[in-house]
Amino acid sequence: MNRTIIFFLIALLACFYVEVGFADSIVNSKHNLSLSSPGKVKSVTETEICVFCHTPHNATSSAPLWNRYDSGQVYIPYKSTTLKAATGQPSGASKLCLSCHDGTVALGLVRSRSELIPFTQPIGPEANLGTDLSDDHPISFRYDSALAFSDTQLKDPGALTGPIHLDKDSQLQCTSCHDPHDNQFGYFLKTDAVRGNLCLNCHNMNGWGGSVHKNSQASWNNVPPKPWAHTRWTNVADNACENCHNPHGALGRKRLLNYSNDEDNCVPCHNGNVAKKNIMVEFNKLSTHPVYTSSGLHDAAEDTLVTSNRHVECADCHNSHAVSDSFSGFIPGSLKGVKGLNAQGLAVDGITYEYELCFRCHADSNYAAHNYVNRQFAENNTRIEFDPSNQSFHPVENIGKNPNVPSLISPLTTSSLIKCGDCHNNNSGPGNDGTGPKGPHGSVYSPLLERNLNFAEGQSESLKAYALCYKCHDRSTVLSDRSFSSHAFHVVEVKYPCTACHDPHGVKNAPHLINFDRNIVSANSSGQISFTDNGRYHGSCSLDCHGEEHNNKSY
Repeated sequence: MNRTIIFFLIALLACFYVEVGFADSIVNSKHNLSLSSPGKVKSVTETEICVFCHTPHNATSSAPLWNRYDSGQVYIPYKSTTLKAATGQPSGASKLCLSCHDGTVALGLVRSRSELIPFTQPIGPEANLGTDLSDDHPISFRYDSALAFSDTQLKDPGALTGPIHLDKDSQLQCTSCHDPHDNQFGYFLKTDAVRGNLCLNCHNMNGWGGSVHKNSQASWNNVPPKPWAHTRWTNVADNACENCHNPHGALGRKRLLNYSNDEDNCVPCHNGNVAKKNIMVEFNKLSTHPVYTSSGLHDAAEDTLVTSNRHVECADCHNSHAVSDSFSGFIPGSLKGVKGLNAQGLAVDGITYEYELCFRCHADSNYAAHNYVNRQFAENNTRIEFDPSNQSFHPVENIGKNPNVPSLISPLTTSSLIKCGDCHNNNSGPGNDGTGPKGPHGSVYSPLLERNLNFAEGQSESLKAYALCYKCHDRSTVLSDRSFSSHAFHVVEVKYPCTACHDPHGVKNAPHLINFDRNIVSANSSGQISFTDNGRYHGSCSLDCHGEEHNNKSY
């Protein structure tokens, strides 16, 4: 019996097995490159199916009966700052797969044929990975317990007891996820990728079990473009990992994101086409967290304290793997699992209080914040401004020191705590009786204020002029001078803003949040500019204000 007959019988037996054993076998898939292929890329003459990869004689020694030539290319492997694995050049089965899928070796060039097998067309771009593999899931690296221990969000490889497996050298290869002979799940995957079933064999992302990106049934509203162009699913839960990631040909090469610009991975769902609220439109307002002006600067491995490449991007405030719909302790689920700095300035991996997130950029960062008011005591570090050891502060880190604040609106009391987001928030969000999304994404009031606050002198007092202050402090009580005998005089008659005297964050060495606006208040002829607390609801000033010199003037 000659070689041709032997090979024909082997090929026939193999094809019969896959046809009987699998509903969607190689015979009915694009890996059937013969004349009988259901795909567009196929031979115009060859009838054998297995010959494009296998031969019974004169095969290479690197794989079972391998019939193709090595492309001999040098590849650019995947890399990122969070990758713990040691990746190099493709090896083992991955190298064999690339003999077709890097686009450098003709599909019809096989060892068992003396002439090139003619094809209708070359492999298409969707299957041509090229030699730059930096936009593809890493391959050909050792996946062992040491790697899982160092990464912390990888499962121990001992858990790979199902269809996903490593090669004989404990390396992850193309064939760990793909079975070239079986296409029952599409893309020759070894298991269905719906709901992240494929990815979760290896990946164990912190917080994923309760994440909305795992559990939400929100669907695309069919307004183009489709948010998940590379998948067949139309709701968040089914797309799971692929809401944001693409294992092959990812435009965002670091961490295989769907798009290169970080924010563009959030836009497709959070522009109102999937999520209930349109977050992205908020960034068009006057005052915003400028996510679009700093795209590409965030890195998942960066220090908690932002001290270089100042930026703010969606991923700086939100952990897409852990974000949820419900409160987690003192923080909303939208902030679950994000990094921050605590009241002592120490890094925390998973904030407990909202202010810990804000402190990443607005506390010990070496970037000075923009000063909206020219303060007597200038301080740009909000962590220090809210320090409970200060003489006065708004009660963000701890309850306030003043037991007498008659203007507080119920249910607020002098024992209440407030959050940064009570003042800095969306002007059209629920905090201001609006229907827009929560959070300090954007506001028509600077600096990212939920309600209007006049900073300039000469403005008429009104409920709108000082709406932010009047959210917590009763207007009628303030203007009736219950706690300060000249509130109405200064605000209504002289038309000075609240911020002329008060610093809404905190002041280290002054009571009652007194920190004068130097554009309005100046030193008296003796060079003094000060306020002295003389007991409950009484004090004295030494300064020059509204053209009148104060020398220990009592109230």
